[in-house]
Amino acid sequence: MTASQILVLAKEPRPGRVKTRLCPPCTPEQAAGIAAAALADTLDTVSATHVDRRILVVDGEHPAPPGWLTVPQRGGPLDERLAGAFADTRVAGAATVLIGMDTPQITAGRLAAALEQLHTPDGPDAVLGPAADGGWWALGLRDAGDATVLRGIVTSTADTGEHTLTALHRRGLRVAMLPELCDVDTADDARQVAALCPPDSRFALATAVIR
Repeated sequence: MTASQILVLAKEPRPGRVKTRLCPPCTPEQAAGIAAAALADTLDTVSATHVDRRILVVDGEHPAPPGWLTVPQRGGPLDERLAGAFADTRVAGAATVLIGMDTPQITAGRLAAALEQLHTPDGPDAVLGPAADGGWWALGLRDAGDATVLRGIVTSTADTGEHTLTALHRRGLRVAMLPELCDVDTADDARQVAALCPPDSRFALATAVIR
């Protein structure tokens, strides 16, 4: 079977640096707590997924679970950091799926299904998970070297996902689409995502502060 790895691109959940669009109604400390909960739940889910390597690609400092690798983010804009994450963790012959810390509702089954598509001999070269806001929540590549197409794509816009899909197609890749998910930017997003998480999850409990 083809080797596989999952990357989690994350930012140190420090007040004033993360989830600033939650303020108000949250305080910076509450927003950081929600971000920390989302990251913790995401790391738990990836830890429960059958994969050869799990890597935390972090901006700042944050401990990774036992058995994980940690790689610092590099580059300026997000497009450079995304491309850098794939480049800095690339292993020949390994399929790679990158996700962020903003979809704590993700399940191990959904991640495994994405990897399975990349392992299928006649399957796609890439899988892309669109986000409800027009971005994307996951990008999987059979060859991490193809992530160079991310450079120059403006992120955090309503057509980021569309531009990413176009760039992958222009490179000649076969792309399979994953289910659309909502990621957490605003208080309304947080409420919506919390309703999809187990009620005793860190994220669901952390978002109880939102009024």
